Amino acid sequence: MKFIDEAKIYVKAGDGGNGVASFRREKYIPMGGPDGGDGGKGGSIYVLADRNLNTLVDYRYTRKILARRGENGRGSDCYGAAGEDVVMRVPVGTVIYDLNTEEMLADLPQDGMKVLLAQGGKGGLGNLHFKSSTNRAPRKCTKGEAGQEFELRMELRVLADVGLLGLPNAGKSTFIRAVSAARPKVADYPFTTMHPNLGVVRVDDNRSFVIADVPGLIEGAADGAGLGIRFLKHLQRTRILLHLVDLAPFDPEADPVHDAIAIVEELGKYDPDLLVKPRWLLLNKIDLIPEAEREERVDAFLDAYREASGFNGPHYAIAAISGEGCREITYALMETLEQMAPALPLEDEDEDEDGAAPGPEQE
Repeated sequence: MKFIDEAKIYVKAGDGGNGVASFRREKYIPMGGPDGGDGGKGGSIYVLADRNLNTLVDYRYTRKILARRGENGRGSDCYGAAGEDVVMRVPVGTVIYDLNTEEMLADLPQDGMKVLLAQGGKGGLGNLHFKSSTNRAPRKCTKGEAGQEFELRMELRVLADVGLLGLPNAGKSTFIRAVSAARPKVADYPFTTMHPNLGVVRVDDNRSFVIADVPGLIEGAADGAGLGIRFLKHLQRTRILLHLVDLAPFDPEADPVHDAIAIVEELGKYDPDLLVKPRWLLLNKIDLIPEAEREERVDAFLDAYREASGFNGPHYAIAAISGEGCREITYALMETLEQMAPALPLEDEDEDEDGAAPGPEQE
């Protein structure tokens, strides 16, 4: 199935049905009085997080979601039927914004979360409600209220504990293949990864974490170069970032230090909060460096990189293609993640009693 992580749709809740002005007309019952019923409530539109979905492709081609209006009231005190509610199923990790105001309407980081997007309109009142001792034959009734409507922008932000970043061909896909059962495409040309790949890293029977491989970044990505910032949003929910650096680039004129700093600068341009996340450095492809030169090459890179960026996080020298050093990293990541708090929703807002992220209305 094609991976779709963005969609724009229009939603319209059902209007309420109209109330009716009616009077009881039966043989032998003179002056039966008002008996007009109320209109039914319009259908509302909800969004539900479903772990069985992994793409927004359904909403790429279905651009309008409409709920049914309530039925009009009838005589003999008959109320109109309510319109049926609509439940939109989306992948876990979906964030929904009002397209016009950019207000966040829903954030769904947990399976089963259900949030009201558009409230159905109330039904109108029949003339039964307007009778009184001084007005025994009211001819007044009201129309139903309009349902809410929005133009929405939907984003899917994958849920992972660890996110991989680096230049194209840095070895991210090879690394995720080495530590998990995921099998992303690997080739000797840039941008072989065209959409995020998730892998479950199982340390032992009861300990595991999820790692995400996103398409490679290049200098200027925050301004739209290469695949641009389209996939950087998938790193916002991660708890640890693994920055892979090609320590033995094919181009002899390439500067790994400059390239590594450029990636970090792109993160800051896109979202300064990404720079606050714990970031580990993985120096990949050491198998292509003569063994006698490896330690010197690693130390030279670290000295230059730390001086230029102030980096003081953990670092590992690995060969992802052979798995050298990868197992040590998975255990270190697992221990660190177990000591960290779970990932928070996008905005640090108070949660409701059920622990769900707030939306326009929580069911």
